[in-house]
Amino acid sequence: MSVELFRQRLSRAQLHPNDLAWMPQWFDEYARLQQDDGEPLKVETSRVLAFLRSLRDRGVPAWQRLQAARAVEWYQALVLRNDEVDFVHFKQKLGELAEVEKRAGVAVENGGGMPGEGLPGLIDPNEPAAVRKMRARMRVLHHPKSTEQAYVGWLVRFIRHLDDENVDKYGEPEIGHFLTELAVVGEVTAGTQNQALAALLFFFGKVVGRDLKFVERVRAKSSRYLPVVLSRPEIAELAPHIRGMNATMFRLIYGSGLRHRECRCLRIKDVCFDTGHIVVRDGKGQHDRITVLPGAAVDSLRSCIDLARSLHRDDLQDGHGRVYLPFALKRKYPNADRELGWQYVFPSRQLSKDPRTGLLRRHHVHAGTFADAMKRGLSRTSIVKPATPHSLRHSFATHLLENGADIRTVQELLGHKDVKTTMIYTHVMNRPGICVISPLDRLSGPSDPRDKDDDRPKVPEAPTG
Repeated sequence: MSVELFRQRLSRAQLHPNDLAWMPQWFDEYARLQQDDGEPLKVETSRVLAFLRSLRDRGVPAWQRLQAARAVEWYQALVLRNDEVDFVHFKQKLGELAEVEKRAGVAVENGGGMPGEGLPGLIDPNEPAAVRKMRARMRVLHHPKSTEQAYVGWLVRFIRHLDDENVDKYGEPEIGHFLTELAVVGEVTAGTQNQALAALLFFFGKVVGRDLKFVERVRAKSSRYLPVVLSRPEIAELAPHIRGMNATMFRLIYGSGLRHRECRCLRIKDVCFDTGHIVVRDGKGQHDRITVLPGAAVDSLRSCIDLARSLHRDDLQDGHGRVYLPFALKRKYPNADRELGWQYVFPSRQLSKDPRTGLLRRHHVHAGTFADAMKRGLSRTSIVKPATPHSLRHSFATHLLENGADIRTVQELLGHKDVKTTMIYTHVMNRPGICVISPLDRLSGPSDPRDKDDDRPKVPEAPTG
């Protein structure tokens, strides 16, 4: 009865034809949630709020929720003829959210999707056209933000080198001159030079669509790099100086061989306490893998998850609680981003805007959080090695090999594509290859415990006097 009465009075009101099309539809949605007993439907703040939240939970974009609020407001004015519910706050908040979604690239005319998910998102219009195209392409291909920042940085330096924003018309000679200048004038390492080359190859290959023919002639020859590895006594000395959440991250990076980014981005659903393993999702090269969950980290990890659960509960009560979902999962599972399993194990202490979409969400901890804690911890020890969070991953691999683990197993735990990458750790082990004792140690007798029971024939001493 209320719906039909609303339609009749809408037809008499002087509204735009488009408004007459969508207002009855949204009021139908509102009426389904109420009990129509023949009397006009009530409009109360609690009912309107529950209605709008139900639309939000279904993934309805903010601009459509704004339409729904306006429809109920017009029903209150035309049928109930009162103003008990003030819709100003609802419309103002939904208008702000709709503007954020619009900037993030939601296709309003097509009914939209979830803003920023699977779309390029916010891109600064003041940047050069080449940079904007590169950012959009990298986001469509799901490259991490760190890779995007590094590649865009090299493209900007190339533009400055040319003093021309129209870089599409240039090619091999200009790139070769740029890389030579980096090596000769900038004195960059081979790895840095090759990263610049990779960025420009991506731009010309994936953005411009032109293959370069001289890649191997300009690629710098990298020297073999031996990673910084902390010994077991150094790990034991450093561990007590890192506390709280950072201590749990320390145990996971060293005890599971996680990359720093993989640890920060760990989701609650990917920790398997019963089977004692961690599922690493979207690792380097967008590959998944399984690694070991150290027993010594279980208790502190459970505590971190309990804190994340409590924080998520508070966020839901405040109307937030959403988290970033990779790729197009948001469209496939509209409410998954509000589920506990998808929340980060190590969430940030405050809400922040996603730099790509502009949406307000709770992300994982900042990259500098654990790095700064480890730096402070190192300053309180006698360790002089230039260790970083990634050194803990190097130590994980080296200590496993020293314990006799199969190199193929270590390769699988680390997620290396080629076993040659894992082989680098055999060069930093305490006893690389066969057990070698320095001839200097033999001059003053056996210094290695294994030499005390040596059954090899002894060389007689030379006669004296």
